[in-house]
Amino acid sequence: MTAPGFRIPARLQDTVRRWTDGAGEAWLTALPRLAAESLARWDLVLERVCEPGGQISLVLLVRRADGTPAALKIGYPHPEGAQEHAALTHWDGHGAVRLLESAPEDGTLLLERLNSEVPLLSLPEGKAMLEALGALRLLWVAPPEQHDFTLVADYVQGLREALARRRDLPAAAELLPLVDEALELSAALLADATTRDERLLLHGDYHHGNVLAAERSPWLAIDPKPLVGERAYDLAWLVQDRLETLAGSPGPEAAARRRLHRLADDAAVDRDRLRGWTLFRTVEAGLWSLDVGDTQHASLYLEFAAMI
Repeated sequence: MTAPGFRIPARLQDTVRRWTDGAGEAWLTALPRLAAESLARWDLVLERVCEPGGQISLVLLVRRADGTPAALKIGYPHPEGAQEHAALTHWDGHGAVRLLESAPEDGTLLLERLNSEVPLLSLPEGKAMLEALGALRLLWVAPPEQHDFTLVADYVQGLREALARRRDLPAAAELLPLVDEALELSAALLADATTRDERLLLHGDYHHGNVLAAERSPWLAIDPKPLVGERAYDLAWLVQDRLETLAGSPGPEAAARRRLHRLADDAAVDRDRLRGWTLFRTVEAGLWSLDVGDTQHASLYLEFAAMI
């Protein structure tokens, strides 16, 4: 089988190499072969590579045999994305991109084509937050009765263990009060969650960059890392969106708290639970970024966590 000729986006190469500590090199080498197999499997014609594309996925713009435009996504294999196809199947285009075909064993999905050049990031923040919450509400549905989605409680326990290990990083020496608060809050949230029994299908990685304009709906979500749990956990990642803009605004601390309170009230979730999950997820992301050498994002995450 002849591999298609295309250039792997620089961002994809960079993030896979940095985030996988060299383990992703074999996958990058195999990408042309994986693409050729998928193009042949579903009788697709390659148009072009989507640039810059995903951080850990190759996205090819293609046409199906009947001329319909579509997007072929080949993702780096990782546990968080293993159930993307199952979530998209369950949503069936309601609030999210529609799944056309899938080969989950290869991390390959054929998706309806959205307007990748018009994410919610293209809108002013206030309008984007309003649209984002409206689209996210559509995704919060009951999971299938028999499902394999990871529960928030199980996933967070793994994150807590990793955060506790990264607490000893030399660069985290001055962050111990913030890290300890994140660990304490997450433990309390998990303990209390057992009495709430809010088990909804969550996106898991919901932010303005993961919501694109579409023809059949104004906005549709992409790239879920699905979990089952409470809405406040899902909403937390939206609270810390556009950190660069927030950090540069007048009175960023007050602006961060206003954003958190507004989203909590609009989504009818408890403010304290949303703050707790936001703090935990942001601190965890900050120390993970420190661990992989991404000091720029680590600084933004940790500054925001201190604000709230």
